[in-house]
Amino acid sequence: MPGDSKIFGFNNLSKSVYNAGNIGGIAENSVTADLSIANEHKQTLVEAAAEIQQLLNQVSQTNPTTTNKEKMIVVAEVLDQIENNPTLKVKVINSLKAGGVDAFKESIDHPVVNILMAVIEGWEEVE
Repeated sequence: MPGDSKIFGFNNLSKSVYNAGNIGGIAENSVTADLSIANEHKQTLVEAAAEIQQLLNQVSQTNPTTTNKEKMIVVAEVLDQIENNPTLKVKVINSLKAGGVDAFKESIDHPVVNILMAVIEGWEEVE
């Protein structure tokens, strides 16, 4: 029956459009999930960088950073504090993996940040 094939064709077409809409919904949900994960990584990076900034500021209050030797002393003290705080160490390493070293460096305003990051990058390679 010729009339039935038209109805059957319309039903298939409407099912195809419905299914395509669902696929789009899945893609949209995936993008939303990806953005949520990206925001979570960004938040972790910001938190870790703020903790490192605070440590650097605290240690610098009692230790000058004029000479290279003084800078190394500050870095060593901050590294000791990070290593003695496993939660912070993991947070820093994960932040570096997720956001990158450059983003982490940009989040910290301190004259020894490059020296500190060189050592922390070494941790990331070892772990």
